[in-house]
Amino acid sequence: MKPIARVFRYLKHYPKEIVANVLFNALAVVFSLFSFVLIIPFVELLFGMTPPPSSEPPLAFNQESLTQWMLWQLYTMKDALGATNSLLAVSAAYLACSLLGNVSRYLGLYFLAPIRNGIVQRLRDDIYRRITILPVGYFNSRRRGDILSRLSNDLFDIEWSVVSTMQNLVKDPINILLFAGTLIFISPKLFLLILLILPLFVFLISSIAKSLKRNSVKGQAKLGVIFSELEENLSGMRAIHAFGREKSRQQHFETTNNDYARTMVRVAQRRELSSPLSEVLGTVGLMVILILGGGLVLRGEMASSVFIFFVIVFTRLISPTQAVVKAYNSLVKGSAAAARVFEIIDADEQIVEAPHAFVLKDFEHGIELHDVGFSYQEEGSPIDVLQHIDLAIPKGKTIALVGPSGAGKSTLADLLPRFYDCTRGDILIDSHPLREVNIHSLRSLFGIVSQTCILFNDTVAANIAFGRRGATQQQIETAAALAYADEFIRQLPKGYDTVVGDMGVTLSGGQRQRLSIARALLKDPPILILDEATSALDNESELLVQQALAQLMRQRTCLIIAHRLSTIRNADEIVAIEGGHIVQQGTHDQLMQEDGLYKKLVDMQQFA
Repeated sequence: MKPIARVFRYLKHYPKEIVANVLFNALAVVFSLFSFVLIIPFVELLFGMTPPPSSEPPLAFNQESLTQWMLWQLYTMKDALGATNSLLAVSAAYLACSLLGNVSRYLGLYFLAPIRNGIVQRLRDDIYRRITILPVGYFNSRRRGDILSRLSNDLFDIEWSVVSTMQNLVKDPINILLFAGTLIFISPKLFLLILLILPLFVFLISSIAKSLKRNSVKGQAKLGVIFSELEENLSGMRAIHAFGREKSRQQHFETTNNDYARTMVRVAQRRELSSPLSEVLGTVGLMVILILGGGLVLRGEMASSVFIFFVIVFTRLISPTQAVVKAYNSLVKGSAAAARVFEIIDADEQIVEAPHAFVLKDFEHGIELHDVGFSYQEEGSPIDVLQHIDLAIPKGKTIALVGPSGAGKSTLADLLPRFYDCTRGDILIDSHPLREVNIHSLRSLFGIVSQTCILFNDTVAANIAFGRRGATQQQIETAAALAYADEFIRQLPKGYDTVVGDMGVTLSGGQRQRLSIARALLKDPPILILDEATSALDNESELLVQQALAQLMRQRTCLIIAHRLSTIRNADEIVAIEGGHIVQQGTHDQLMQEDGLYKKLVDMQQFA
């Protein structure tokens, strides 16, 4: 239940609402109890069930003295007002208690509303804040559908399984304490006899709770799998239709969905068992009271009216006890969802900014990589991606990375803006180690255009201005014109105000790429990373994008990753990487004179 305790830590932000909620819930219970204390002695007196005291008794805090004092006050009122008027007065008082009790209960819920919604809001903010600072590698190793499930369904479960129980966790324990205190006050001996069945009650409920938690954990994980499959199918719908796999994907989803449904049936069955079980145990307790309490009345050790009052108060104790048990089981179920949510919030940030990190204001000299290596863990074993990389990228120069797929080119480029941290060696920018540089200032120096264009479901103008806050319309249009995108943008239904859809689905590949280049141009970064920026384009689109890239690369430091070697012929230096090692370095002409990897790649493309 530690995750639940962490959820409740968010209560510290709502001290006034908590005090008001507890106060009004306590008042609701007091008014409910007082109505019984008021009406039962009067009914006994009115119908002659109990004779009035011969004289006014002293008021003392014990059951007998308090009962006699209440009877005297009611007898005095009956004698002064008459039976009918006294009945009306007591009825009015009972109605007032009921009205005040319900108003108090409403006010308790009124002050609970901002607490309940505020906690979920803060949890959602904390998750999203954490997601935005987690490294790229965190998301590469996890399914997006599972993360979406935690942001949606798990938070929903926390709201309805945890936060919604707060009213019961405040009101019902107060009910139990006041009613139990009243029972002790009426007859301590009889109350202690009832406690004999308590260990059985606790054992049965805890057994149900353990099973409920176990199945809830399984259910949350399986729902994450469902979200992941749904997200994959939506993203790959073109391939599903193209290969005629609609039926098999449907069957696979149905199998996963059925598995989840069976698990949640078990969760519901365990959860619903607690309420009838607690009612049966409450009935057993009532039976014990009737047998034992009836014996006390028959032996003259307890007045019949007191025994009736004891039974009525005990029956009022059953309902809040059931509610507390149900709330506890809801907390157990919600604990699984809370654990999954806090797993994201507690995820290792990995890319950690050093205290008092140096803020880069400009790029002046260059980037240096000294004996850089990068590896990751897979099933407990390290997998080396880069090894012993020594490379200099002077300011204003264009460096091209070439090599077969999986050689480590993109990983090397990702190390420069600290999307990952190297596991060996050092990377310096203007002689400052990257780990000692302010991350925001470092990444502000980079513009990145990759093969996969990241566009958002927003307008064309908003996507171009994504990297530069406060950009004017004129600046946006100028960047688009330099990227050879202005002409096609003006032909769109709403021009720059046209919404491009998810990932720019309404645009062609070449159009999306030119928008990415326009975005980079508007940001105007001193360092540019081009990662396979033209590899997925047709010849006509590639020509336009190459012209846009030529504009973008002017007077900038560029790192280019390319499979089409014709696009990097004029680079200042070409670096050939194979198996995570640099195997060749030099200009195009120099490398063509060597019988190495670069010449082999060029010959293969020329042959093709």
